[in-house]
Amino acid sequence: MSADRHNNGSWHEGAVSLENICRVQVKFSEIDSMRVVWHGSYVKYFEDGREAFGRQYPGIGYADIQRSGIYAPVYDMHVRYVSPLSINDVAVIHTYYIYKHGARLDFHYRIYRERDNKLCVEGDTVQLFIDENGQLMLDMPDYYREWQQRFLTGKTDK
Repeated sequence: MSADRHNNGSWHEGAVSLENICRVQVKFSEIDSMRVVWHGSYVKYFEDGREAFGRQYPGIGYADIQRSGIYAPVYDMHVRYVSPLSINDVAVIHTYYIYKHGARLDFHYRIYRERDNKLCVEGDTVQLFIDENGQLMLDMPDYYREWQQRFLTGKTDK
């Protein structure tokens, strides 16, 4: 997946703009009775991908969000299982930021088995912003707008 802009330089809905790749070795505690990764463990791998993404593109990492007093819980998640991972496999997690208009964070994930580059899982998450009182925010927080300007347009107000 690659970045996608309109001719005027603005990002359009669904454009994949940024990617992070991280690796996680499958642990015994993540497998089930069939000796493959338990389906729920992939949700944690998505979170591992978002954490690594936030470290590579600072401003929307979990620590950054927490400091702001505004939170971004997962609102929606879709997972498609293709091929299993097993103990000691290395999961290669590709996390893509997907631009969508509005106060939301959208990510797409592809998890591959490192030894044969086989696609194992694909999925998406949507996070919405809530304020310190737990109220849904309809306008994007300032820190997120600044992050988009920095990483999507390369512009900063500073």
